[in-house]
Amino acid sequence: MSTPYAKLPAWADYGLIPLINLLVAFAVAGLVVLLVGENPLRAAVILVEGAFGSGQGIAYTLFYATNFIFTGLAVAVAFHCGLFNIGGEGQAYIAGLGVGLVALAFDSVLPWWLTFPLAILAAALVGALWALIPAYLQAKRGSHIVITTIMFNFIAASVMVYMLVNVLKPVGSMAPQTRQFLEGGQLPKLGWLLAEFGLKVRPSAPLNISFLLALVMAFLVWVLIWRTKLGYEIRTMGFSPKAARYAGISEVRIIIVTMLISGALAGMMALNPIMGDQHNVPLDFVSGAGFVGIAVALMGRSHPAGIVPAAILFGMLYQGGAELAFEMPNISRDMIVIIQGLVILFAGALENMFRPTIQGIFASFSPRSVGISATKGERA
Repeated sequence: MSTPYAKLPAWADYGLIPLINLLVAFAVAGLVVLLVGENPLRAAVILVEGAFGSGQGIAYTLFYATNFIFTGLAVAVAFHCGLFNIGGEGQAYIAGLGVGLVALAFDSVLPWWLTFPLAILAAALVGALWALIPAYLQAKRGSHIVITTIMFNFIAASVMVYMLVNVLKPVGSMAPQTRQFLEGGQLPKLGWLLAEFGLKVRPSAPLNISFLLALVMAFLVWVLIWRTKLGYEIRTMGFSPKAARYAGISEVRIIIVTMLISGALAGMMALNPIMGDQHNVPLDFVSGAGFVGIAVALMGRSHPAGIVPAAILFGMLYQGGAELAFEMPNISRDMIVIIQGLVILFAGALENMFRPTIQGIFASFSPRSVGISATKGERA
């Protein structure tokens, strides 16, 4: 009779397994770097130093991480309900329209600290509404959420192109983007915070106050999922829809509410690049952050405490990867995408590859296994 797998402790489930997957991903990436004739160890040093070796690098790393925290949380909330929301890209993109309209309307009459809350509400509302139709189709018509959210990503891109080219572009401008926001539509930078730790950050560094908003949202998601009745219903529906229905939980209501929350979180990602960095609404400001959020949620085990460091890891890959491509000409931006893809592969699609082995090791050292062995010895 085979030994049953042991239930892993939280530190192993949420820490050890993702760490092993990450190390394997970087080991395979090292082989790819070796194949192009570069030193993998030197490449790793450049990658880490480019992301964390200076105040400027840290600022950019956390700026990218801010996007991934929002989209990772959006995917994670849907995961807990058994939904695979891959529409974060479109929800964040279309939410940029809400952020832009608020900034354009109030940047000349309100200070940033009054414009910012309005922009948060606009981003959350537009992102939630963009997720509402796929949620309704899933809940009421049985349309698969993956298919509908993919379609809405393309619809959002088409809508934004039309709006930026034909409606919001200033007269006489060739660039498909809105006008620059005035001070009332610009978020303050956080370079001063890094300077408190002795790090030098140039004023151009994009890290801004939306990073703090992302951390607040991570905490609120933890409260929602693990400390509220709604969160319990969401997790129950994700664990067993039959049990949830038997308990009187409305499947339609939970699916729609969960997707609204997920869309709102994805929508708030638009605040970071629009009001925090570029100070206008350009084309394609999301730049794939909605899809990276899927990998962040998987690596973070759909828990905010794991999503935040996973987002910082991908922020490191974005910022450190740019430095790596600059320092090592043989490693192009396409090679950086390959490295990112390997991390996604092992952290996402193959996240359980090493789980049986680790569970077997824990089972062999568990008290129950020791007790069984001792009993067999006594019988012998």
